[in-house]
Amino acid sequence: MSQTLAGKVALLTGGARGIGRATALKLASAGCDIAINYYNSHAEAAEVCDQVHSLGRQAIAIQGSVGNPESVKEIFTSFTEKFERLDILISNAASGVLKPVMKMNLKHWRWCMETNALALVLLSQEAAQLMPNGGRIIALSSLGASRAIPEYGFIGASKAALESLVRSLAQEMGQQGIRINTVSAGVVDTDALSHFPNREMLLENFSLRNPTCISMLPEHVANAIYLLCLPEAAMINGQTLVVDGGFAISG
Repeated sequence: MSQTLAGKVALLTGGARGIGRATALKLASAGCDIAINYYNSHAEAAEVCDQVHSLGRQAIAIQGSVGNPESVKEIFTSFTEKFERLDILISNAASGVLKPVMKMNLKHWRWCMETNALALVLLSQEAAQLMPNGGRIIALSSLGASRAIPEYGFIGASKAALESLVRSLAQEMGQQGIRINTVSAGVVDTDALSHFPNREMLLENFSLRNPTCISMLPEHVANAIYLLCLPEAAMINGQTLVVDGGFAISG
């Protein structure tokens, strides 16, 4: 593909696997140098870096927990040892507890909200200092932000909070030339989905109600993220782009 993002630098959280990995490779193929944040997946992060290098771009892997303020600062300290600026931030790392809401507790709530929602604020505060000439921030959400999914209640609430924060941050950061949006993905068969006890039912239901009749792949989501990084998307701000083949409109 053409080098539409040549010379840009991108930081992706949760970039070692699934949607994060696909996005890292998509942006690298478009000309971006890449920083991969990971929590436990060291080997996978190193593999992604090798693939980025094979595309002729620079890449580093940075370990850290995005829901921890001190760890986020350490992530950016490591980042600035390699790169002087940041053009694109992809807030993709996510976690949570799959249980009915009636069986949840305060620890579960804090884990979901800090990792999936607070992380965006912490990352944006640090990223903005490295974006003096503007940039793009894209957060990853899910359909659980707007609909009830069994055993997904706290994660869904954290994703709804994430989408609300994107709208607020878009207002606050717009004059700095920073555009921040959300990509809300449909049911994508990644490692994360393997933790769902009803994984097969979710995939089957998505396939039956998806008007395109195409199974969602991480690359489909990565393509949408890439579009929001292009110069032509400069006036898209504070929005949630749903990437699900039409699943959400099918009743």
